[in-house]
Amino acid sequence: MHLVVTLVAVVATVLATTAICSRLDLSSPLVLIVVGIVGSYLPFVPDLHLHPEVVLFGMLPPLLYAASLQTSLVDFNNNRRPILLLSVGLVAFTTVGIAALVHALIPSLGWAPAFAIGAVVSPPDAIAATAIGRRIGLPRRIVTILEGESLFNDATALVALNTAVGVILGGSAAWYLIARDFGLAAGGGALIGLAFFFVIGLLRRQVTDPLLDSGMSLLTPFAAYVAAEEVHASGVIAVVVSGLLLGHKAPILQTAQSRIAERMNWRTIAFLLESAVFLLIGLQARSIIVDAGDDPLGGGRIALVCGLTLLAVIVLRLAWVFVARFLIVRPGPDPDSHQRPPWTYTFLLGWAGMRGVVTLAAAFVIPADTEHREVLLLIAFTVVAGTLFLQGTTLPWFARRLRVPSPDPTADALARANLLHQASAAGLAELDQIDEEDPHEVSHTLRERIRSRDYAAWERVGASAAETPSEIYSRRRHLMIEAERRRVLEIRSTGTVAHEVVEQVLAMLDVEESMLEYSDAERNRVRSAQQPISFEGGCEDLRLVRPPVEPDTPGECRACVEEGIAWVHLRMCLTCGHVACCDSSPRRHATAHFHETLHPVMRSAEVGESWRWCFVHELTG
Repeated sequence: MHLVVTLVAVVATVLATTAICSRLDLSSPLVLIVVGIVGSYLPFVPDLHLHPEVVLFGMLPPLLYAASLQTSLVDFNNNRRPILLLSVGLVAFTTVGIAALVHALIPSLGWAPAFAIGAVVSPPDAIAATAIGRRIGLPRRIVTILEGESLFNDATALVALNTAVGVILGGSAAWYLIARDFGLAAGGGALIGLAFFFVIGLLRRQVTDPLLDSGMSLLTPFAAYVAAEEVHASGVIAVVVSGLLLGHKAPILQTAQSRIAERMNWRTIAFLLESAVFLLIGLQARSIIVDAGDDPLGGGRIALVCGLTLLAVIVLRLAWVFVARFLIVRPGPDPDSHQRPPWTYTFLLGWAGMRGVVTLAAAFVIPADTEHREVLLLIAFTVVAGTLFLQGTTLPWFARRLRVPSPDPTADALARANLLHQASAAGLAELDQIDEEDPHEVSHTLRERIRSRDYAAWERVGASAAETPSEIYSRRRHLMIEAERRRVLEIRSTGTVAHEVVEQVLAMLDVEESMLEYSDAERNRVRSAQQPISFEGGCEDLRLVRPPVEPDTPGECRACVEEGIAWVHLRMCLTCGHVACCDSSPRRHATAHFHETLHPVMRSAEVGESWRWCFVHELTG
């Protein structure tokens, strides 16, 4: 009963704190740590000690699996060199550097415990960096590298820690044994991850029930982790490899309902675990500080060791990322901006090295009879709390001062509309291949629905303040759904219709309403950005340099004015300067102009937009 009450209290605290932070626009991870530290000193709050088994076997696998499912395998592969240099090279570099520093400051501490604490504080956290990075809008390439690093660096650190602990317990410290252990752990973990991917993939081809599919999804990270650890392989790598591959192949292996259910399940699990992790970090404060105060080194010496270790962790990461960038990686052009990333990207990548719960849990793996163990635990806590507060609070400030651009929602809206247009073209081409009678004109209905979907996507790109057709549709459909739901609930209360039938109808309305709400949220996010739209890419017609032309009717579509009808967005022909309305408008005069003149390219005539459209190749640029 005591455990249940504690868990309920933790979850309730997490939910309440997160809700308040959302209202006040505060960083919930940092606030949760403060709440935990304050709570650890309150007399009615029980002592919650982090057991390594609970974190490493109970919390780490689902957190890693949830993160790997959302990580793009394509982006990971494109950035594999910096990811491996950080997740393996930097962890080893930090482990050695911190071991040398701690051993120099505490000469009575043996080399094995010094290497153990070096391994403990070396891996940045998979949760902290990306949670704060996404919140403040770091460039996608930085977030991708941070995610990839955080997925694999725990494996390197835990192998190094296990080796150091083995030496403390009387094992050998030969370098070739360390290399062998790492190779076996990494290779074995990758093979087990691949095996789980193939097994779960085969099962998913046979399973169409979303409940069974969700059950397999929940089982996978724990099974993969335990299977790998049982053969002394890396459970971290097994979970990450299986998650990356299953997430990449999900559109092929799973049904649409299964994908939606899995996405929502893991978002909920990750949210609760991530938030609870930060709260638990803070709750360790009092017990760790009190235990370290009894060490014979003295308070001043302990504070010096903790402070210098925190400083060294930050400096070693910055030094490594700059050396790796200019001497090893030499990154190519960014896929979004098509420009080589500036040095400011490298600095932010180095500064986003926050540590988390894995560091704190790993510290408890150090044997209890190790000399100065309480000081080593305090070092780990200092590094975790110090990096989270020092780097986590200043990362947004550095991003603003260095003018590092965040992902542009308006450019994303343009890319989304273009991609959806290409998908629609493929779907319509497939529809044309269907050779069968169509007495009910179903094909015409399908074409109109596809066009309406495309028009709605293009409308989000425009900067017009007027209500677009898709917005009018969404507003009116919301009102209709509310009326429909009220009527269904009225009928339900009479008891004349089976409960299962009522639930099915309500579920249908919920699905449609959720789609409308998602579209509305995306549209509002794009509009709130209010950034100029530009887009790189396209075809030879888009790349052709044309002499500048002036619009023939600035700010209006002459044909719409003559007909007395309203337009949605305006486009201008780059050949003759003719201004006409877009395809979301009732008469689609821009497309009509192309069919009349065969002038291939039109540009957006909306304020702040510079993207173009090729009618011949149906591409943006």
